[in-house]
Amino acid sequence: MTLSTAIARLNAADPDFARHLDHLLSWESVSDDAVNQRVLDIIKAVRERGDAALVEFTQRFDGVQASSIDDLILDRERLELALTRITPAQRQALETAANRVRSYHERQKQDSWQYTEADGTVLGQKVTPLDRAGLYVPGGKASYPSSVLMNAIPAKVAGVGEVVMVVPTPRGELNELVLAAACIAGVDRVFTVGGAQAVAALAYGTESVPQVDKIVGPGNIYVATAKRHVFGQVGIDMIAGPSEILVVCDGHTDPDWIAMDLFSQAEHDEDAQAILVSPDADFLDRVAASIEKLLPTMERADIIEKSINGRGALIQVRDMQQAIEVANRIAPEHLELSVADPQAWLGQIRHAGAIFMGRHTSEALGDYCAGPNHVLPTSGTARFSSPLGVYDFQKRSSIIFCSEQGASQLGHTASVLARGESLTAHARSAEFRILDNKGN
Repeated sequence: MTLSTAIARLNAADPDFARHLDHLLSWESVSDDAVNQRVLDIIKAVRERGDAALVEFTQRFDGVQASSIDDLILDRERLELALTRITPAQRQALETAANRVRSYHERQKQDSWQYTEADGTVLGQKVTPLDRAGLYVPGGKASYPSSVLMNAIPAKVAGVGEVVMVVPTPRGELNELVLAAACIAGVDRVFTVGGAQAVAALAYGTESVPQVDKIVGPGNIYVATAKRHVFGQVGIDMIAGPSEILVVCDGHTDPDWIAMDLFSQAEHDEDAQAILVSPDADFLDRVAASIEKLLPTMERADIIEKSINGRGALIQVRDMQQAIEVANRIAPEHLELSVADPQAWLGQIRHAGAIFMGRHTSEALGDYCAGPNHVLPTSGTARFSSPLGVYDFQKRSSIIFCSEQGASQLGHTASVLARGESLTAHARSAEFRILDNKGN
């Protein structure tokens, strides 16, 4: 197989730059009618037939010879067994990563609070964890133990009572690393089902699969479509697009490092996006040469090639200030500030899922073990979204306690506003508590 890259070259000075950039960034996760209808049919079947539908779909789609739902349940002992089947180095890596992820997320935990006004009125907020969360994990040859840690640990730190994991096992293939990660992260129950049927089971419950409050975790187009349809019945984390990386470099980082950083996202799939922005045209040339040199050495070279050629770009800008402006325009999932003094530019970054500071901080470290969550907003949604965190597994309830005097004072204001909206019952309900109106 002959490999070659024709990565796009853009220049911010080009009068058509904005149009070319918009075209490069455009991507929509649109399910076609066939996928959409198939997912709706699967959800309907799971709602109507529960466990029996799960067994049937698992037999049909995953080639698993399951005679009953019991064949699709893994107990805690099986997860603990996985810990003994992985290598000592793998177990150490999982435990190190888990400890770092847990330590970081413990700092996100929010507490309830209250304050008392002069008249005795108490206002506040009660923070409560979700009762139950569902975690979708891709299965088969795909091995994403890091996703298990990143999704389950924040839920446990938040105080979620039960974390239920679903993971497909095509042809009965169990991934020991994934199961070991589930054990370390404290996952409570595991069902070896996947696809839209697993999402439906978590959203509506079956005889064996408990209904959850929120579903998190990545999946294919069927999983993403199912999450769209069950949203409202349950919460979801996000509908994630392809992985993406934007590297902003001043031209003084080793070009081989930058090429490999771009590859680190391009190897996910053909739709992944890798972009480099720099004011140094010669540096862009050197990175292009590194891409050509290193591509044949990659195990997933064919995927990287398609990603780089289809959605990658090397963008020349006027200066570092313009580089930051382009970064904010893109609002990337992963942003590497591969510059001499990243702290000097950090304050100007407004939109990014995760920011990797300095030449030595590769995005890959964040994917696995730095500590912050690797579940990040994609496709420009960093403009209004945040990484997955403990706060996604906590609810906030407002607390209002009015003293007699406080209710009387607030009653006057509420009455005026309610009558202005022609909501008389609201007004009179408030007026009953006004001290000089009692008995009226």
